[in-house]
Amino acid sequence: MVDKHGKKSKKETELEQKLGELTADLQRVQADFVNYRRRVDDERKVLMDTARAATIMKLLPVIDTIERAVNHLPTELEHNNWAQGVVSLAKSLDKSLQDLSITRITATPGTVFDPNEHEAVMMEDGEGDVEVIAEELRAGYRLGNTVIRHSMVRVSKQAANKNG
Repeated sequence: MVDKHGKKSKKETELEQKLGELTADLQRVQADFVNYRRRVDDERKVLMDTARAATIMKLLPVIDTIERAVNHLPTELEHNNWAQGVVSLAKSLDKSLQDLSITRITATPGTVFDPNEHEAVMMEDGEGDVEVIAEELRAGYRLGNTVIRHSMVRVSKQAANKNG
């Protein structure tokens, strides 16, 4: 209420001040809640990724064994239905890994050794100063951008490419 001089009463001023304080408190609570939900969502994603990685880590030895079986398939069994079933199983596992955002780390011979992705278990002497992969001994995998298992590799030294 405004008095005859156009001034607000003391009570109105107090109420407006209280309203301003309560509005500011509500805005802070809303911001805190938004931040809390974002943090909970981030933590849930990290937990899900950790659980996914742990599950995949348990399955990787089985995948490695199937991959070795496929890579050492005898020529005389190439057209055997059972052997083709094992090959199909390996392809299905690769597809399932891709669907889970699991990708294989590149570790082909000649690739430059990267300690962030590769684990060198053997080192060969060579002519040069650049460490390159000579052989992949066990596949490495990454979940999204996170390495969950390094590629186990044999490394050799090679001369730097003068053209690069």
